[in-house]
Amino acid sequence: MARQRSIFSFVLVLLATFLMSCGGPSASVTPPTYTATQLERIQTYVPEIQAVRDRSDELKTLIQRGDWINVRNFIHGPITEAKLNLTYVTPNLLPKDQPTARQITRDFFKDLVKLDKATSASNPLVALNQSQAAFADIDKFLNLLPKKEEG
Repeated sequence: MARQRSIFSFVLVLLATFLMSCGGPSASVTPPTYTATQLERIQTYVPEIQAVRDRSDELKTLIQRGDWINVRNFIHGPITEAKLNLTYVTPNLLPKDQPTARQITRDFFKDLVKLDKATSASNPLVALNQSQAAFADIDKFLNLLPKKEEG
């Protein structure tokens, strides 16, 4: 009878050990969040990106008028600056959002190259389509960013 109690105790110890290992701290891991530093860095660039986004009608008007010199100045000035800002923001995003942000930035750059080519060829239809695509990419990127109340 004493032997049966010791085997039964041993089985209970093994069962308790197994159950304790299944309920470890990994079950209560919190999702990654932004640090104050990351939020500060991101918010440094958001107004500049948003300012370029808000000027989309200005570029559309320039293209419709055929003012190709000012269209090129806009592409190589504010829009290129926005691309740099997207690049600066990406490393400060959550790791799960960074690949998407990089892809959006690549797509944005491709749209800018096509827009520049259309401008060089004085092709308003392609230029308008590419400018719309570029601003849509900016919108996608802005949607990835944390809201100000996150932290």
